[in-house]
Amino acid sequence: MVPVMFLPCVPVAQRQILLAIAALIICPFVAGCAATPYVYQTGLVPQPEMDFAEGESQIVRGRPKPVLDGIGWVVGVPGKILLWNRRVDNHDVSPETEAAIAAYLEKNHLDQVKVRINEYDPLGEWRRLRKNKSVGWGWRYTAGTLTALSYTLLPGRIVGGDNYNPFTNTISLYSDLPAIALHEGGHAKDFSSRKYKGTYAVATSLPVLSLWPESIATNDALGYLRAEENYEQEEEAYRVLYPAYATYIAGAASPLLPFSDLAVTAGAVIPGHIVGRWKANEVKQEQLARVARRGVHHVSATEPELDARQSEPETGKQDGVQQSHFETEVFRSDDEQPARFRGESGNVIQPASAFSGGDER
Repeated sequence: MVPVMFLPCVPVAQRQILLAIAALIICPFVAGCAATPYVYQTGLVPQPEMDFAEGESQIVRGRPKPVLDGIGWVVGVPGKILLWNRRVDNHDVSPETEAAIAAYLEKNHLDQVKVRINEYDPLGEWRRLRKNKSVGWGWRYTAGTLTALSYTLLPGRIVGGDNYNPFTNTISLYSDLPAIALHEGGHAKDFSSRKYKGTYAVATSLPVLSLWPESIATNDALGYLRAEENYEQEEEAYRVLYPAYATYIAGAASPLLPFSDLAVTAGAVIPGHIVGRWKANEVKQEQLARVARRGVHHVSATEPELDARQSEPETGKQDGVQQSHFETEVFRSDDEQPARFRGESGNVIQPASAFSGGDER
């Protein structure tokens, strides 16, 4: 963002654009949040042509290539700085991120979406472009061809850039961040519900209009994590997806401003980080409050049991006192009676004074 103190030096038309950009950045972040209640995708009509062949996996990984991936890591440094996360475009996607996108696709019934994790397969993408009849042939062989050419000539294994290609129905992942993977899954879910997918893809690639699908995908990812009660990843998602959305706003505004793309992006991403961390802190505080409530409930539920346990020794003590009292009374009664002795056979032997009459023989 251009500091306010410099706005008087900016022409009126450009000043209005800058103020509009500020509103676009701040207002959705302050008012926006996870999409709740979350709606899982159902009722999709499958395309037989897009079914995976026997033995073909929905999610595939590229073979590790340390040198190539090292180059890609360096090329992705600007993205790491802008989003302030070293896992952006690190070309080393963990099983956790893979499991996150796999679960998302399964629960939203996106069975025909291909996921390429750090993989370069141009032939596979050209084949999927040809078979994807859910997009009209006119769009597939014009705009779709351009996306396939871009994938072929600018390999993501080097240039990075997580994305969803609606013309091939493919997600390409290079960052080890579940939030970004879910965001791309949100694009796949959004396009799956559109009747005119090609028209929607081309229209929303235009400046300003491109913010609409990005907003949908961002809110869907956040809403999904909230519905799944994965608060740790939701917290991370706010820290990543909000500044990322700010870069989309900057990209849409850059053609309208005399400043360089990098300057506009760097200025726009700052409020994205601020509001993103604010929202992440809210999620953290909610989680702490949730844990505290559970702790109080647990304590209150165990109090009757503790009271019962504490009363047991008192009952035992009273029983002991009663038993002791009983035994004392018994001994006292025995002392008051004439002495009796038992022999080895157990018969009672009374003292001589107890016999009546008769001489001793």
